[in-house]
Amino acid sequence: MSLLPILRWPDPRLSKRCAEVGAVAEVAGLVTDLFETMYDAPGRGLAAPQVGAMVRAFVMDAGWKDGDMSPRACINPRITWGSDERVTGGEGCLSIPGVTAQVERHARIRLAYTDLSGAAQEVELSGAEAIVAQHEYDHLDGLVHFDRLAAEARSALIADYEALA
Repeated sequence: MSLLPILRWPDPRLSKRCAEVGAVAEVAGLVTDLFETMYDAPGRGLAAPQVGAMVRAFVMDAGWKDGDMSPRACINPRITWGSDERVTGGEGCLSIPGVTAQVERHARIRLAYTDLSGAAQEVELSGAEAIVAQHEYDHLDGLVHFDRLAAEARSALIADYEALA
């Protein structure tokens, strides 16, 4: 296991769509390193492209900071359904530290993925788990939370981020 360096936006790799994983064994070590890096950062989720691995995999643990650990490794995930109900809340990103964006997301989603044992899973997520999963899933498609904002809000947050550098 090892800590991996987290790419910082606007690294161009954060804007690229990731490739499907062929076999779980190909990413088992990466997933272990993603968990270690996420917990150390400390974050609630981390996607493979955030560490420069351009494959469709992410890890998440939405409740660990509150003492309720539920780590989930998602390989080749797909959001198969999103509720009509939407929620807006503050989102941070390990690749864009120091800036929080108000992002609108589905309140509930259904997420299909392959777990680390190679088993197919499908779960319905709500609350923080749904938000984290949608945020990390966006990374696999080359999106950051800034990309979910209206132009004016996006420009203001980019200016805030650049001022931190």
